[in-house]
Amino acid sequence: MKIDWKMKISSRKFWVAVVAWISSLLTAFHVTDNSIAQIVVIISGIGSLCVYIWGESRVDSARAAPL
Repeated sequence: MKIDWKMKISSRKFWVAVVAWISSLLTAFHVTDNSIAQIVVIISGIGSLCVYIWGESRVDSARAAPL
């Protein structure tokens, strides 16, 4: 079974899982709450950007496809 990485990376559920995993690791290592919040915001922003870029590329490819 081949994994479709483009689809995985563009999934909001994937990014929520990544944020949850990293924030739990940071909590386990006693990182301050403010630092955890900053890291979560950065990861969420990267995830949102990836999903937006993927969505726009899908729209662009659908427009370019011949009917």
